[in-house]
Amino acid sequence: MPKAPVQKKHRVHKEVSRVCTKPGVKGAKPAQPVSSQGLVFNTDLGQHILKNPLVINSMIEKAGLKTTDTVLEVGPGTGNMTAKLLERAKRVVACEVDPRMVAELHKRFISTSLHSKLDIRIGDVLKADLPAFDICVANLPYQISSPFVFKLLLHRPIFRCAVLMFQQEFAERLVARPGDKLYCRLTVNTQLLAKVYHLMKVGKNNFRPPPKVESSVVRIEPKNPVPNINFSEWDGLLRIVFVRKNKTLAAAFKQSSVLQTLEKNYKTMCSLQEKKIPEDFVLKDKVEEILVNGKFDKKRARQMDQDDFLALLHAFNKEGIHFV
Repeated sequence: MPKAPVQKKHRVHKEVSRVCTKPGVKGAKPAQPVSSQGLVFNTDLGQHILKNPLVINSMIEKAGLKTTDTVLEVGPGTGNMTAKLLERAKRVVACEVDPRMVAELHKRFISTSLHSKLDIRIGDVLKADLPAFDICVANLPYQISSPFVFKLLLHRPIFRCAVLMFQQEFAERLVARPGDKLYCRLTVNTQLLAKVYHLMKVGKNNFRPPPKVESSVVRIEPKNPVPNINFSEWDGLLRIVFVRKNKTLAAAFKQSSVLQTLEKNYKTMCSLQEKKIPEDFVLKDKVEEILVNGKFDKKRARQMDQDDFLALLHAFNKEGIHFV
């Protein structure tokens, strides 16, 4: 009797240790059962599976996929989104932290013609090196939203766009404008590096199990070329002014902890440049002078746009004051 043909296996990369999901583990939340597949979804890992095919199709359409694209998907779960991506893209790199979901992906695609296009990466996507990709489409675990956005935006080579599902309030922060209630450091940092568009709201019932919050989909397009700015220093400035975003900048820069940090940075920079500091130099007075001369002293972070922050950073740097 002839032997049955051997099925090829998916490529699987083990990037970090497996996650324990056993009952009784400290910090773990009770998982919710899904009788149709015999799985229990661990909501502590953000496992809310997107089940509505209309939402999935809409997200993929908004991504503008090409047949030559490599797609990065984070949190594929049981593969509802993955299946649609595999039909349209050249290759899908699926990053999944839960070995049980990896097994479901194997079971779903191993006997199909799509399995050769699927590359599964097991582990924490925040700790792993991302591969080169063209598009990112994902229903993200909401607890990793902020760090993942910046991991994406600082990734090289630059990708074309990302279409991502977020908690609704987080999505609204990404697209907020100066003066909006949700306008914050996250907003300014994201919009420095990318154009962000709100695409659609998604209700709780489109997921299994339903999350406790409403969701939204956004499209993120990285700016290319990348802004010529030291992002660490830019973020250092924003950390100061957004601690109390309703305060004037004059009040924000009078805090002793802020002045101590800036003075330390200033002395370090002068030492590296072999620049002598005048005996009568007082950093507090210099900071106040910069703010007043640039007409920044009465401004508030919540009402400032990117041009304002760039001008403020330039004014400080011009006088040798840095934020890293």
